[in-house]
Amino acid sequence: MLVQLAITDFAIIDSLSVSFSRGLNILSGETGAGKSIIINAVNLILGGRTSPDLIRTGADKAVVEALFQLPLQSLLSSFLRDMDIPFNGEVLIKRTISKQGKSRVWINGSLATLQMISKLGPHLISVSGQNEHQLLLKPDNHLFILDDFGGLTKDRLMLNELYRDYYSLKEKIERLKGRLKEEAERRELTQFQIKEIEEAKLVPDEDSRLEAEKSRLMNAERLIDIAFKGYQALYEKDESVLSILSILAKDMDKGGTIDPHLDHYKKQLESAQVQLEDLALELRDFYSHLKVDPRRLEEVEERLQLIRRLKKKYGSSIENILSFKEELSQKEYQLTQTKEELKRFKTQLEEKKQDLLNLATKLSLKRHEIAKEFEKKVEEELNLLDMAGTRFRIKFISNQSNSENISADMIDSILTADGIDVLEFMISPNVGEDLRPMAKIASGGELSRIMLALKTILARSGLIETLVFDEIDSGIGGATAAVVGEKLRSLANYHQILGITHLPQIAKCGETHFLVEKRVSRGRTRAFITSLDRESRINEIARLLGGRVISEKTLAHAREMLSP
Repeated sequence: MLVQLAITDFAIIDSLSVSFSRGLNILSGETGAGKSIIINAVNLILGGRTSPDLIRTGADKAVVEALFQLPLQSLLSSFLRDMDIPFNGEVLIKRTISKQGKSRVWINGSLATLQMISKLGPHLISVSGQNEHQLLLKPDNHLFILDDFGGLTKDRLMLNELYRDYYSLKEKIERLKGRLKEEAERRELTQFQIKEIEEAKLVPDEDSRLEAEKSRLMNAERLIDIAFKGYQALYEKDESVLSILSILAKDMDKGGTIDPHLDHYKKQLESAQVQLEDLALELRDFYSHLKVDPRRLEEVEERLQLIRRLKKKYGSSIENILSFKEELSQKEYQLTQTKEELKRFKTQLEEKKQDLLNLATKLSLKRHEIAKEFEKKVEEELNLLDMAGTRFRIKFISNQSNSENISADMIDSILTADGIDVLEFMISPNVGEDLRPMAKIASGGELSRIMLALKTILARSGLIETLVFDEIDSGIGGATAAVVGEKLRSLANYHQILGITHLPQIAKCGETHFLVEKRVSRGRTRAFITSLDRESRINEIARLLGGRVISEKTLAHAREMLSP
């Protein structure tokens, strides 16, 4: 429950701290006194929007703090653990608003995010006001109310998740189909390119070798002549180099008998003879193997032209061409993989579609089952709220609760993230009148009582500790107000209730009563909240009964209303 609320420099509140009790806490006061400001502050704790305009004039920031006490074994304990927030039975939420529009949040002293309190807040406190009445008028919200009553919210959230997975998978499939379509249009070219490169049977550095061979073939006659002349000069001629060296070697041999130093030169000369003889033989082999071969020259030129064409199309070198071919082959492989992936996704999609069908139809069957019970309980509560004879029904606009009536092919057309059901609350507040959509015929007072009836029904099975009713008395009065007050008191047996009211019939039912006032102090308007004792409460009830002028008769009536 909400134990304490502290507000600083918020709107016309400079500093306000109030401790709430269990049961029914009533807040009353003149119109514009600041009651709604307090509710707005509570909404900030729930993650509501902020604005620098909410900061009190002259202040640098506004601060709202709320302290809650909860059972140690509540569901929120695990929720807080998941957020790494310490919990010992109390939850303190603090939120600040700066002039720059920045908002800061702390939970139990740990810095938190707005998303965290937005998730945490609805489990701590629920605020019902005129805005929620408007939500009640929207048929889209009726499904969620029925699910809350039947404990089907988890089932619906499971369906939401499966629905998201299903359509996420559908999007993947569509993207893959688009990619395959694009690749199919290019595939014929890709396959031609791969075939053209493969048929060429290119070898790395082949072009360099072919260019060298081409040069030899084009100059074969000249090369033969050069090599032949070299061989002749070294070996074959009468006065060949080797013949001259042979004679010189003999002279050195004779000279060595005269001076041994010539032996050294003779050895070097003999070594040169051996090398030159090898060279001469190599030159002979070279020109003997060289041929003037126009046919081979034509083959080489054709091969080089093929390589040059491939270079222009696929890369500046044979290595680049082969690399390009590998890239094309990889694309072909990836295309095959994409086809396999698409096939696998389609299988998964059919499985998810069937899972969706099963879960949606089961959820729909449960909704139809609990709808009758919900209708009965709402009528019972409305009867207690001075709306005897009111008929309340749930109209299933999409009545596809039997799986035999739904095929998997129909899912995309009838299924939403919340299931196959579309429903609307129908009401007949006057005996003998036809049922009509609640949004079209319910008055403000009837809406207030319907909202209270729904809150009463849902609260008994709900886990929210604190319920706030902002002007639940809208559009009602007299005996009906007394009935509403008793209903709030009854609901307070299950939850802590904070009720803002202008009606004495409701105010008298509170176990604790707070007066919200607006006063001018030190030249500034300030809002104050005071916990009323019995005498002060009598005066407030009398004010609610009689307005500004309070007579003894009005005071006596107020005492009578507060009598046990």
